[in-house]
Amino acid sequence: MATYDEIYGKRVEVLSSDPGTLAEGDIWYNSATGTLKGVVSFGAWFASTPQIVGGYSQGAAGTTEALISVGRDKYPGPPPSARTTGDAEEYNGSGWTTAATNPNAWAFQATCGTQTAAITACGTLNGVTYQSGSTKYDGTSWTSNPSLPTISEAFNQFGTQTASIGFGGGTPSGYPSAAFTGDGEGWTAGPNLSNDKRYGTGCTGTSTAGIAFGGQAPTNSTVEELDGTTWTSGTAMPTTGHNMPTGVGSQSSAFALPGVMPSTTSTFKYDGTTWTADASTATPRSGRLSSGGTQTSCVLAGAPSNGTATEEYTFGTTTTVAGAWAAGGSLASATQSLAGAGIQTAALAIGGSVPPPGAATAETLEYNGSTWSEGGDLPSAKFAMGSLGTQTAALSYGGHPALSTSEEYNGSSWTSGGTLGTGRRYIGGFGTQTQAAVIAGYTTTVVANVEEYDGSSFSEVTDIPTAVFQLGSAGTQTAGLSWGGKTPPSVGTSYEYDGTNWTSGGALITITGGQPAGPTGTQTAALQFGGYPSSNVSQGYDGTAWSTRPSMGVARGYAAGCGTADAALAIAGNSGGVVATIEEWTGETTSLNIKTFGTN
Repeated sequence: MATYDEIYGKRVEVLSSDPGTLAEGDIWYNSATGTLKGVVSFGAWFASTPQIVGGYSQGAAGTTEALISVGRDKYPGPPPSARTTGDAEEYNGSGWTTAATNPNAWAFQATCGTQTAAITACGTLNGVTYQSGSTKYDGTSWTSNPSLPTISEAFNQFGTQTASIGFGGGTPSGYPSAAFTGDGEGWTAGPNLSNDKRYGTGCTGTSTAGIAFGGQAPTNSTVEELDGTTWTSGTAMPTTGHNMPTGVGSQSSAFALPGVMPSTTSTFKYDGTTWTADASTATPRSGRLSSGGTQTSCVLAGAPSNGTATEEYTFGTTTTVAGAWAAGGSLASATQSLAGAGIQTAALAIGGSVPPPGAATAETLEYNGSTWSEGGDLPSAKFAMGSLGTQTAALSYGGHPALSTSEEYNGSSWTSGGTLGTGRRYIGGFGTQTQAAVIAGYTTTVVANVEEYDGSSFSEVTDIPTAVFQLGSAGTQTAGLSWGGKTPPSVGTSYEYDGTNWTSGGALITITGGQPAGPTGTQTAALQFGGYPSSNVSQGYDGTAWSTRPSMGVARGYAAGCGTADAALAIAGNSGGVVATIEEWTGETTSLNIKTFGTN
């Protein structure tokens, strides 16, 4: 047998610890642990943020980081007269945002193209009426496209918005072999399939190099490949269970994803000649689902009974772990309407309201990433104030009842800071202890006042466009972000601040009421969580739009928060009663796939 040295021309390195910089194929012997190790590639699925609106029989187009999902069947949810919708959502690789509703309230809309140039074809209304309509999406809105010459349910389509192939499906009279070529302006006949009954088939590729696989029996394992003119038989799938799969990739690098009846977790890859089983999804799937991407990076979402489960697949030398909330070290006492500052591993919990209702505390607690310890008390007890900064350089300002005082923390004690021009509570703010902006709030009414702080005094600057209180905020004095809150009623608007002027930002996906926890993040990478009276919703902002994130384990309002968009802390609050629980948010992470080999 050839040795590693003979094959690769080098010996296996002997190291006392695992090396810090690695690449695929690297192999070494760790003398400290007595193990032979190497970096390998493999594929795996991981859970991502659920869809906003669930369902199955969805259409989709795009990639893992830019997907459009359209239409769905909510069976067995609403009454039959309202079971299908034109709901649309966009996925950005982290979460979902609501997109413009498709004018066709149908399921089974065969969809292809990209997130900014997609096309749909056919569908079914409420599981009964087959359709022939077509629409186009430009990344913002849907427009009508000429209808196909046929009505069809579970129609199939691959390609681009201006060069697609639509084929098969089911009609009231049977399962046709007819196919149609679309150019984004209309449809022409052909090239027809060599087999019929391609109902609910998986497909992917281009109009000149496409592939169709699976579908309703008896063709649910057969494969056909298109060269632009003619369909020819390809290698059959190794299973007969894929009778409604979803496909991504290309003709010679296809990936058959779950979407069968009944549900399954099985996936298969195709290299142009051979099918091989690959990693199973965590969630069993049935019915056509939203999917997009390639054989090495893709996303899959949706399921029956209004299912919203979303999973991503990656193949490579790294393993991805989805962002998630986990329990942290609890406070000693239940507290609400408190303030937070710092980062996840060096945080402050400041003041707040403790039982009985309305009782204020001056207590300051410091967090090291696992436990809380006593810090210096505030000069006086208060709650509903704003806060910002770090564990060793924090600023607390305003509070109940419309206080105008501010306090600075140096890591051990508080000293008096400048006096607000307008005393208020439930106030937002962003920045540092010596360069901050404090925003809006409540006096005896809702106000829009904004004041900047220079480390010694406050001065009035440009008002925020809308008077609001109990708002969220993040960022710096020259690149700040505010969102949500109440006017009343609760609002879903956000605004960006450049140090002088305010401009409109993206709208929140879900309006969670007032008192979202914060400040957390920056103007271009912010995290919103919680809200009045108690919400477990999380949302992220990328500088342009908000998208969903996994929900907290405990719904809470009147909580404190701090940290970044990838490492945040939700502190205490009210969850139908005052709580002391803490949750830590960790954003999506990746790590190298290091395998330990046997040495015998």
